[in-house]
Amino acid sequence: MRVKLTLLVRDYCHLCDEMRAGLEPLLAGSRARLEQVDVDGDPALEARWGDKVPVLLAGDRELCHHRLDRAALARWLRGACEPASR
Repeated sequence: MRVKLTLLVRDYCHLCDEMRAGLEPLLAGSRARLEQVDVDGDPALEARWGDKVPVLLAGDRELCHHRLDRAALARWLRGACEPASR
């Protein structure tokens, strides 16, 4: 089963580019997939997240914003991507 992360971005955002580049090697080989959403294309997203972009979300949970929090992402990946114990 694949799990989804959402990266809220906007065009011409150097922090967005940095977070995207930082995520690529961390997600390679994981069962997580990354969906990118431009907040400027959705007034509700822009109103809620505009000042925090880039924002990395796992469902409704914010993992980090502005800068990639590798530790928070690693904890989430361990919990979301490991098979459930029986």
